Amino acid sequence: MSKPKIRCAVYTRKSSDEGLDQDFNSLDAQHEACLAYIASQRHECWVPDKARHDDGGISGGTLERPAMRRLLADIDEGRIQMVVVYKIDRLTRSLADFAKLVERFDAAGCSFVSVTQAFNTASSMGRLTLNVLLSFAQFEREVTAERIRDKIAASKKKGMWMGGVPPLGYNPHPDPKVRGLVIDHSEAKTVKALFNLYVALGCLNAVMRKAKDTGLRSKQHHFKSGRKQGGTVFSRGQIYAVLRNPIYIGKIKHKTHLWDGQHEAIIEIVLFEQVQAMMQGAGARPRNKPGTQGNRSKTETASLTGKLRDETGDRLTPTHTKRLGRRLRYYVSNRLISGGTDPSGWRLPAPALEQAVADIIAQHLTKRASIHQICVTPDVQTSEAVSIKARALIQKVRKEHSDPLTRILAQGQLSKGHITLQLDPEFLASELGLEPSQVAPSALQVEAPFELRRRGVEGKIVSGECEPEPDKTMIRALAHAHEWTSALRMGKSLIDIAAKTRHSDSYVRTRAQLAFLAPDIQRAILDGRQPPELTLEQIVRKPIPLDWNVQARIYGFQALKSSP
Repeated sequence: MSKPKIRCAVYTRKSSDEGLDQDFNSLDAQHEACLAYIASQRHECWVPDKARHDDGGISGGTLERPAMRRLLADIDEGRIQMVVVYKIDRLTRSLADFAKLVERFDAAGCSFVSVTQAFNTASSMGRLTLNVLLSFAQFEREVTAERIRDKIAASKKKGMWMGGVPPLGYNPHPDPKVRGLVIDHSEAKTVKALFNLYVALGCLNAVMRKAKDTGLRSKQHHFKSGRKQGGTVFSRGQIYAVLRNPIYIGKIKHKTHLWDGQHEAIIEIVLFEQVQAMMQGAGARPRNKPGTQGNRSKTETASLTGKLRDETGDRLTPTHTKRLGRRLRYYVSNRLISGGTDPSGWRLPAPALEQAVADIIAQHLTKRASIHQICVTPDVQTSEAVSIKARALIQKVRKEHSDPLTRILAQGQLSKGHITLQLDPEFLASELGLEPSQVAPSALQVEAPFELRRRGVEGKIVSGECEPEPDKTMIRALAHAHEWTSALRMGKSLIDIAAKTRHSDSYVRTRAQLAFLAPDIQRAILDGRQPPELTLEQIVRKPIPLDWNVQARIYGFQALKSSP
């Protein structure tokens, strides 16, 4: 009996696009070496797949690569039984991503081989050796990234421009060896015009309309590929980015730091600071409801403007969008305002964030008042009076939180899973009938859990001391799964169950497997203790493994005590 054919897919990758335009490049060399190896395994019935899977100019630190996605799709469909790479780091440089790939390969009955490195992933020693090698590959990538970040930080500290698309008003230095900018005088006039227009009009939308009427245009950039960008009328976001950019006063920004740049300033610092103050005031100014005069809507007030920063030190800026006639407010990391795609940036629904911060402050003051720890040296009479006034302040912060929240919060910082708030000692003292020196420092510092839980496209802020919240959709699906598996054990067919429930066969089949989740995982779902990011769709997307420890690992639970 002849051996079954093993279809082999060759995967190649190169981190940079340097040299890819040559007739015979690095990807071609990797591909030929892999084909030669497949040919040497002809006695094992290895045959090459006709399709090429080449990722040129893409880092190995991510799996979001076009050719990699096509390869994984072919593997999931059962078309590929073997993946051949020149070196294992061509597949990935991340140990975590490698674990995901191995799990996905195993689920599809696919293996992989490195042409220049001999591995037998079927043995525990082979897997250990491979993990060690990948650990070093990941270490190399991280060290390289750190070296680049340090070089950029050091260069910006010296006032150097570190490349990219030059901002409006500047061109790269004519000497390619010099990392600097020179003024484009025609564009500089546009920059000055935008600053002067904002001082005169005080409104971004008005500036946008005036800029369009006067023929002002954004910077046009020509890429090496021939693509053109810009040269169009200014959008509101583009004008905002220009007005906020400290490069126009001769500064270079790196994260939260500003350094004196080596380039010449276009805008006087007095004019720049005047514009920043006007924009700050405009962000916090209440808006009138459409069609009304003088009635200010509390829901339209960005009460946290200028108060919060993210973990990078970037300020959270109020913004809004319109959807189906509704005005939706958000607080967004400032680096995302100009259209950036930094995955670490925050985008939080404004009403939910304002309410969460108000609740956190209220919970903090309630707890401090209950144990008489608001004053530095509390006594019986003072503590009772302070507690009464604290309860009144808590009610104002929670129910009428627009103005009180703005005044009581001095500053705050968000990080993953955590929020830190600093209260204003003068405002708090005045509301409680105290002197600022009488307020305990611990009463001014607030720390609480904080996270944005994703449920599909929806986002929900969970903060403070909250009770676990069960996912009703997941619980309902779990109940149906037990009901359907019980019916199957009693002899009913999948077709009959699907017809009775008015669902498709595949729907019932994928959700019935929820009954095979580990008991600890099921109890956690019922109690609402599942990982925040875990959704029903994530569980039923693939067959549920029977090993409980494997379930715990892939669904984000702690290792379970026992397996069936």
